[in-house]
Formats: sequence, structure tokens, C-alpha cells
Amino acid sequence: MPRTYNLADLLEIMAAAGPERPALAGGGRRRTYGELDERASRVGHHLAEAGVRPGEHVAILAYNRVEWIEAMFGAFKIRAVPIPVNYRYVAAELRHVLADSGSVALIGERSLLATAQEVRAELPALRHVVVLEDGADDDVPGAVEYEKALAAADPGHAFPERSDDDRYIVYTGGTTGYPKGVEWRCEDAFYGALGGGNPLGEPVGAPQDLAANTAKPGLTTLICPPVMHGAGQWVVLMALFGGSRVVLYTPHAFDADEVLRLVEAEGVNALMVIGDAMARPLARAMAEGRHDTSSLLAVASGGAPLTEGARRELRAHLPDLLFRDNYGASETGACGPSVDGATPAADGGTEGTARFRMKPGIAVLDDDLKPVRPGEIGRLARSGHIPVGYYNDPAKTAATFFTDAAGTRWSIPGDYATPAEDGTVVLLGRGSLVINTGGEKVYPEEVEVALKGHPDVADVVVVGLPDERFGQRVAAVVAPRPGATVTLEGLTGHCRGRLAGYKLPRQIQIVDEVSRTAVGKSDYKWAKKVFADAMA
Repeated sequence: MPRTYNLADLLEIMAAAGPERPALAGGGRRRTYGELDERASRVGHHLAEAGVRPGEHVAILAYNRVEWIEAMFGAFKIRAVPIPVNYRYVAAELRHVLADSGSVALIGERSLLATAQEVRAELPALRHVVVLEDGADDDVPGAVEYEKALAAADPGHAFPERSDDDRYIVYTGGTTGYPKGVEWRCEDAFYGALGGGNPLGEPVGAPQDLAANTAKPGLTTLICPPVMHGAGQWVVLMALFGGSRVVLYTPHAFDADEVLRLVEAEGVNALMVIGDAMARPLARAMAEGRHDTSSLLAVASGGAPLTEGARRELRAHLPDLLFRDNYGASETGACGPSVDGATPAADGGTEGTARFRMKPGIAVLDDDLKPVRPGEIGRLARSGHIPVGYYNDPAKTAATFFTDAAGTRWSIPGDYATPAEDGTVVLLGRGSLVINTGGEKVYPEEVEVALKGHPDVADVVVVGLPDERFGQRVAAVVAPRPGATVTLEGLTGHCRGRLAGYKLPRQIQIVDEVSRTAVGKSDYKWAKKVFADAMA
């Protein structure tokens, strides 16, 4: 069978070349490349026997665990498309992703499937459920147990011929208020998002060239972010296709001391975190000196950049530590590494910006899709290996993906930036005002709608405020109804069950009346000034 860029083909290439090479660990489970490939084959055959066909979607709802990766590759084995689902979603959000994606099968942890059961009757396309055990005893009617399913399934490679055009989808909170699926061709995802088999150098020229990576010295990468997000998932795949061993952080809450214990026990060389929310606690834990971290060579951040302050704190304990922040988005892939050092912002300041050395195909464009000059502000764009668009949403696709007069197709998700004279790019931020809190992206209008459902709220504007730990926190300027009193506790209590926990407001400011723009839209600049004045 000819080899393609379908991710199952890439795993099979690695497994054939180095079957005994350590590939994956987490939660006390370990897999070599050969074992990972065999178990993924069993997942694929089970799904096929359950009626899942090429091109159909298989949702995965789980915390970090080795079975998450097995299930993902298993879907690719039969040319189905894995759909990562955020385990923090409440029932309404879960219903949206499962319905929007048209998922026909769902592989999930027993405790998380309890939420899916609440909306199962509203998901007519969903016809097969597989349970990952997590110690819970929730009943999931009609489901099959993961390990029993794999034990009964064929471990062989008798699958349909795959294609470079097979799809890869990652759901993102993005800028619409509802999660949307960014749809890639597998070949474009491999080169645009997964480093092309060599993230630090020239990409490989063909799928079979990956086999050479199994002869390289093995590094160990510890992944702390959730792999249901693009950033964590991409680093897992980059590491596996590069021949590295991946260790998944599996506890459900971040514990810096546990991370350092894993660094010592597993001899971790590279550590992936989410911005300062993880980096600063790690620096404090290092200062206590309870663990040997001498194996650690590099720290990468995905979903949120590391500030210079966090870098200094980490280097106080590991002076030669390298940092590998990489700018990227679900719609553009991994675009380029950050450059050390504070960067002047467009307004003359130095805080709140990051500077990146972008790969070929990246540009900063004006509204006419023409490059801006150094010092000017435009929107960051990528051409070449970019997504097909948003799954099942031609309107949003047309608003993000554009073709210029020369016929070049661009992905422009909405990040504003300015090019510098030295060829680097200074990132200024998402014009849509999406709030990034600990790597999770929150759309303000979604939170506003939930808050306006409170009987004592007349009007509200939601913004992101700087937060030392999480990068940003969700904050709301609230105008109560006449004679009513609102509290932060009351508002968050009202929103629980309507919004995931990371979307809940952490701070409120009470006003008599909410200011709006001339056309009646939320005045975000005014709202931020309200908080600034209150804290002055």
C-alpha cells in the first residue's frame, strides 16, 4: 500500500522502523511505537465493525491519557476523522460540538459521558459509544467498554487505502461565540501544523522519510496542556513523528510539584506548558529544590506566551534553559518561534507583546491583502499549507480564508501584528477581543448572554483583564436592574451549568448604566476604563 500523509500511515511508518522504541507514557501506562500502532489498529477495526465509515466523525471526550492518542490514531486508521471535545464543556456546549460535527461515534471517559447522556436524545447521528474507565460508576446505556472492545478486535493492518486528502479537524473557541471545527487536509496539517517531521529544521520530503527519525537519539517530552486542544495535540504529534518519547501529564488539576516529579522520574528533556499560569508555579516549585531537573533542556509554551518575567524565574534555576514559544492558531498552524527579549509595542510600550521569527509563507497584510511596511499594523496571514476552512460553515470560511489578486490563498484568523525591520513580527493581539485565560479562549458575548439571563442584570459588558497567573481573567461591568443587588457569587452561581468553569467571571464592577457605541454594540474600551479607574 502506498504511504500517504494520513496520520495513521505516519504512525505505521514509525512503528515499522522502530517497533520497540518507547513512544508514549502516562498514568502508569507505557507504549512502544509498535504497541501504540497495534492498539490503534484494534480501535480502528472495532469502529469499522460498529459501522463507522471513511469520512465519518468520531468524537473523543477524555482527559489526558494514552487511550486518547490511541483513539485518535484508531479513527485515522479507517479514514474516519477524530473530533477532539473539550472535557470542560457543560451539556449545551457538548451538544453543539457533537451536533455540529455530526459525530457518529463517541469515545469518552465514564464520568464525562454522564454529561453527554443529558443531550443524547438530541444527537440523532450519534449511534455508537465506547467507555473509557476512570473509576466512576455512571451508567452509559448501550455503550461498550474500551478494553473489551480492543481485546476482541483485529490487531492487523487490513484497512482501506488512505489519502493525503483525508481530513483532520480541531475544534476551537475562536471568535464566534460557539466552537467551530477547523478542517485540514492531512498533508497540509502535517506540514502546516505538525512541523513536517522536523520542527527545528527542514521538513521531510515524503512520508517514508520519517523512518529515519527512529535512528536518532531519543528525547523525552512532557505534555502538560490538554491534548484535546490543538496546541497540546500538535506537540504530541510533532514529538512522536520526530522519534521522541511523549509523557502525558494525566492528573486533572495542575500541580507543579507533580510535574517536577515527572521531570525527574522520566528524565524529561522538553516540557510543554501553557504560559505563565503553569510556568510561574513551576519556578516556585524549583526554588524549593525537592526534585532533580537537570535533564530539562527546553520549555515550550502553547496557547499563551511566556512573559519575560516567567522566563527569568525559570532561568534562575536552569540558566541554560531554552524557550520554544511558537506562534500559531488552529486556522494557521505553527508559524514560527518567539524571539527572546522585550519587544517595543506599536504604542511605544514593551508589555503585552511578543516577537516571532516567522516561517516562509507568513505575512502581515492590509485590508487589500497586500503586505504592510515595517512599523505599520496589519493582520497576520499564512499561505501554502493552510486549512480547507471551517467544517460545515461556508460563511465563516469566507470571512477567514481569502484569495488575493495573484491567486494566492490566505488564512487570516484575526490576529493583528506589525513587521519589524529585522524581519521579525510583533504580535499585537486578536482584534476580536477573545479572552485568553490559561490557554482557554473565551468569547465575551457568550458570557454576556449568560449573565443577561440573570433576573437582576439589566446590561453587561465582558472584557479580559491582565492576570499574573492565567494571563487574562474574565471580568464583567454590570448594570443591575433598578432596586436589585448583584454579587460576583450570585452571577457565577447563575452561570454554572450554562458555561464551562473557565468562562465564569472572576471580577465584576457595578455601574448604573452600561455604555454602548453609537450603533448599540458593547463598548469594550469603556469597560476596561471602568476597571482601570476603579483600581486607580
